[in-house]
Amino acid sequence: MRCVLHVSERSNATDSDMIRANLGATTDWAPALQDVDAVVHCAARVHQMQDGPDALALYRETNVVGTLRLAQQAAESGVKRFVFVSSIKVNGEATQPGAPFQPDVAVPPLDPYGLSKYEAEQGLMRLAQETGLEVVIIRPPLVYGPGVKANFRAMMNWVHNGVPLPLAAVRNQRSLVFVDNLADLILLSVRHPQAPGRVWLVSDCHDVSTADLLADMAMALGVKNRCWPLPSWVLKGAATLLGKAAVAERLLGSLQVDVSETRRQLGWQPAIPYHQAIAITARAFLSEMPGASESLSKEG
Repeated sequence: MRCVLHVSERSNATDSDMIRANLGATTDWAPALQDVDAVVHCAARVHQMQDGPDALALYRETNVVGTLRLAQQAAESGVKRFVFVSSIKVNGEATQPGAPFQPDVAVPPLDPYGLSKYEAEQGLMRLAQETGLEVVIIRPPLVYGPGVKANFRAMMNWVHNGVPLPLAAVRNQRSLVFVDNLADLILLSVRHPQAPGRVWLVSDCHDVSTADLLADMAMALGVKNRCWPLPSWVLKGAATLLGKAAVAERLLGSLQVDVSETRRQLGWQPAIPYHQAIAITARAFLSEMPGASESLSKEG
């Protein structure tokens, strides 16, 4: 196994199995691809707090051009299979009740990040036809686990700090995937004969409302759930007035994925159940708190 990291990333990997590089249009991947049978491509330019007017060009530079250069050189180096970890944002930002996302995409997404992932997928499928490279595409929803960042970690911080959130009445449904479950599907897709040439959706197979997720976090963190109910229309209106409509949509809206094809065709099942995954994530979160190591030493 060989690991390629962005030049600014840190890792515990040894020098013998780690290569640092930028995902760009001119990167020479030949050293990293020597004697490699399969490539798992997880790197991407992700959402920034403040995307500028040139956001799409920046996303394309890394997520489309950089990805296709890596895949082209992989094919030229004799790599047999290329597993691309894309994003459910290729499908869109939200789903309606009873209509989860499917692998097929009728309309390209409007979101710059999602569009760049969509264009990368299309380019990879064309490259597969031209070169014979076996391409597998996986579209995960929100990924969580030890060390999780962004919105999921913010929610854990709110719960841990006892912030009274007006979200107890939210009855949306969202698909999530624990990082170990995603990794399990990635490893399966590297070797499964039916994986190439397809798009596979993935989740924990346990969709959850924001209210229930916060309650599950509270239980796993060992704190009181301080959520209280406020109608969603009030929350949406207030968020819009404050310029936080996108944040409100992520907290109040639904985003479900249909993983039935993944389970049926690949024989895949999530190895870690949802509640166990939340507990693992919570333990890791608590271990990062100031004084956590001292507390654990005293308990030991």
